[in-house]
Amino acid sequence: MEQKESREYNMWRPCGTFDTTYAKDQAIVRTSLQWKLIITSIIALFLMPYWVGGQVLNIINLITITVISVQGVNILTGMTGQINLGQAAFMAVGAYSMTLINRYLGLNIFLCLPLAMLIAGLTGLIFAVPSLRIKGFYLAMTTLAAQFIVPWVIQNIRPDITGGGDTLTIPVLCIGDFVFNTQAKIFYICMSLAIFSTYFARNIQRSRIGRAFIAIRDNEVAAEAMGIEVFRYKLLSFFICSIYGGLAGSLYAVWMRGVSTEHFELQESVWQLGMLIVGGMGSVAGVWFGVILIRSLDIGVRYLGPFIISPLFSAQAGQAIMWGIGPVVFGLIGILFIIFEPKGLYRIWERFKAFYRLWPFSY
Repeated sequence: MEQKESREYNMWRPCGTFDTTYAKDQAIVRTSLQWKLIITSIIALFLMPYWVGGQVLNIINLITITVISVQGVNILTGMTGQINLGQAAFMAVGAYSMTLINRYLGLNIFLCLPLAMLIAGLTGLIFAVPSLRIKGFYLAMTTLAAQFIVPWVIQNIRPDITGGGDTLTIPVLCIGDFVFNTQAKIFYICMSLAIFSTYFARNIQRSRIGRAFIAIRDNEVAAEAMGIEVFRYKLLSFFICSIYGGLAGSLYAVWMRGVSTEHFELQESVWQLGMLIVGGMGSVAGVWFGVILIRSLDIGVRYLGPFIISPLFSAQAGQAIMWGIGPVVFGLIGILFIIFEPKGLYRIWERFKAFYRLWPFSY
């Protein structure tokens, strides 16, 4: 199936684009037009704070933070085939680790960030070891355990340090005299790290490690027969996924100027897995599509829901409906994509690219 899709992709490429070396065949950016579009898009992104308001930037920051976390889920679930229902817990580990290191050790936040990512990665390994001999439903239950264990530990083990169920505040991020005290300034950190994490995930996918992940996902027994160390690569996949979660959680703490276990509940882990399904399982670019669509719908339902529901229902009934309408819409979209487009928005994007490249008779 993958060979067939590769042949279709080569057929859809612009006329005159040939690969003369293995490096060109593996290149992410193949043509000068693609380079120009990428550079123009990045410049436009970083000029965005000059032409949109703080409220829009606040939403974009949330989207970029979510993209980083879902990229980690994609590496573990989309590439390696290991179901993850505990990514929000690893985000909590990263957020609390960075906040506590900054508060009690007094380190700069930029020094706290890699330490928090490492702690989140090591925490992921703790939950990865017992999950290496199980699959499917049982693996989902193992990762789900992390979603309950991590918040419980934060709330009940040394609450005098972690704050228990209260919110821990974090100081404003600064570099010298430059203070990141607005959504526009935080935008540059979040967007830069989201782009870098996407590029890193794409390189993992086309590397030897990524090919081993995909082989394990497709057929674990065949992968082991070919000499792939399944145990080691599963551990590595869990570790990378948790590092991504730690990075996203740290940025979330900086963005919110505080951290609480209420921000990292089970619903967030389920939503992130759903974003991956809607965007396209195993697709790096599809992560962006899925996160943007689901986050936009969630925000749209929250803003437009009261205007639609208030004239039809009483205040009490309307409040109950508003509380549940978001998950209902999310679940309905997930079901529709699983039935009608299981490869997600990325597959739709691939078909669209094939259409505009071949129409009208570009060859």
